[in-house]
This record gives sequence, structure tokens and C-alpha cells, in this order.
Amino acid sequence: MIISASRRTDIPACYPDWMARRVSEGFACVRNPMNPRQVSRVSLSPAVVDCIVFWSKNPAPMLEYLDLFRPWHFYFQYTLNAYGADVERRLPPLERRAETFLRLSDALGPERVVWRYDPILLSGDYPLEFHLEQFSRLADRLRGAAERCSISFLDEYAAIRTGLRQLGARTPSDREKRSLAEGLAAAAGEDFRLVTCAEEIDLSEFGIGRGSCIDAQLIERLAGCPLRTEPDKGQRSACGCAASIDIGAYDTCLNGCRYCYANRSDKALARRSGQYSPASPVLCDAIRADETVSERRMRSLQVRQLGWF
Repeated sequence: MIISASRRTDIPACYPDWMARRVSEGFACVRNPMNPRQVSRVSLSPAVVDCIVFWSKNPAPMLEYLDLFRPWHFYFQYTLNAYGADVERRLPPLERRAETFLRLSDALGPERVVWRYDPILLSGDYPLEFHLEQFSRLADRLRGAAERCSISFLDEYAAIRTGLRQLGARTPSDREKRSLAEGLAAAAGEDFRLVTCAEEIDLSEFGIGRGSCIDAQLIERLAGCPLRTEPDKGQRSACGCAASIDIGAYDTCLNGCRYCYANRSDKALARRSGQYSPASPVLCDAIRADETVSERRMRSLQVRQLGWF
């Protein structure tokens, strides 16, 4: 099975000690966000976990734990944008995050660090020209440190519309998306394979294909054998991800990004993150004595074939 850590929060940045304890103990517990009374126990044994996909904007706190994850196949989706603190409120300076990217790539190899430049939003402070210039600078900085770059455009979720209005931010039009795609592709050159994340628009004329964040092909490459994966039916129609089990929790990400759907409010974040304990099997939560925990059925997706590589 594939573990996602996590679409719901930035575990490497905010809770690396919890993640380290979970793999050391061999399991995590997850509360169903749609049915909070439903708690499942998820095995993290390398015998059944084919890959762990980490999502982060600042994995520097995770670097000290990397050796702990050697028994697993894993890679990082690393979001590196150039927005200011008005948009990404609680991230370290860009240069420090770029340096972390290079350190992570040196430790793991460029195939295991996917650069995400997303979401792309437009505003008075962040016009189209800003993205073309900043992406080009970042691409020059990261050449050789990643094989692929994933882009996406702002999704105006209902929960974040107030914050977006305060920023004067909006989603690019299709015409603007094509202009951006042309410029980003030129800046990426031959050094990065540009792909989109869950986008309906076809940008193949610029050499930009459709990507998968939970990427079955990449995981097969890391594992050295084919996998029996299935599409993730819980994602948007344009999403190309393989099915995975997410072990994160909403209302726990401390990065403070104004475009993010994962926190309902600062009040909800304070309430949930205040419950954090590295010793708890469930992130920023506790299992009550009257709750029943069900064992999640887990199996490896690997298909062993002699001579596959």
C-alpha cells in the first residue's frame, strides 16, 4: 500500500518527531475526517508499505530523521514558491527553503525530490510577470536537484475565498494559463519535466504533460518491480494519483498559507494543534477509552516478476 504524509498537513515541517515515532512503532491511527467516530489503525511495516509520499513546504526539520526511513521507499513532493509572508505566512525565507531543497536532493537523489510550483495565483502583487521571473530564478537554483516540476493553478475553495479577496488574488484565465505555461516551459528547458497537477486544461503544446503526485510509475521505479495500483477515486476527476492512505489530519498545518484548504480557521488550528503529542498514535488527537479502533486491511501492491528490470 502507499502512504500519503500528507495532503492534509505538512508533517515533515510541523510534526517530524511524530512521524519518526510512528514508523518506529510500526503503525499510525487515523480518524476519518468524514466520520470522526471511525478510527483505523494503519500498519507502517515495510512489508506492506510500498512507498511513503511526503508533502512539504519546509522539510528541514525532517532531515535529521532521514536515516530512520531507509527501510522504506519514499520521496518528497516539495512545494517551493516565491510568495511573500502575506500569502505563505509562517514559512522560512525562500533562500533557506531553496537550500533545504538542495540538501534533501543531495541526501536522496533528484528522482526522489519533486519540485512543486503551486498553486499559481494572480494579484496586483503577483502578476503573471512575477511568476515568469521567479520561476526562472528558482529553476536556475534547482537545476540538477530535481527531475520533475509539477504546476497547478489556484482553486478557489469556498473556505478560502475571504482570504483570497483580502489579497486581491484570483485564478488565472485560460489565456493567462497558456501564457504562463509557455514561459515556464522555456525557463525549465530540458532540465525539468514539467507536468500539471489535477488540471483540466491541456498544455501539451508547450511540452507539459499531466502528472501524478502519488505517482505509480515513480514508485515502481523506486521499488524495482511493477505495482497493482488503482486510481484514487476520492480525488478530483483530473487527478492522476494512485490510491493511497493518508495519515495526516486537517486543521493541523502550521504554515499559514492563505490559499490552503486544509485548515478551516486559525481558531480550529489552535484547538487541534494544541492537542499535539508525539506519543499519540493519531496526529493532534487522542483515542478515547470508549472508541473502537479498527485494523485497516493492508497488503503490498508489488508484483514480483523475474527480469522486470
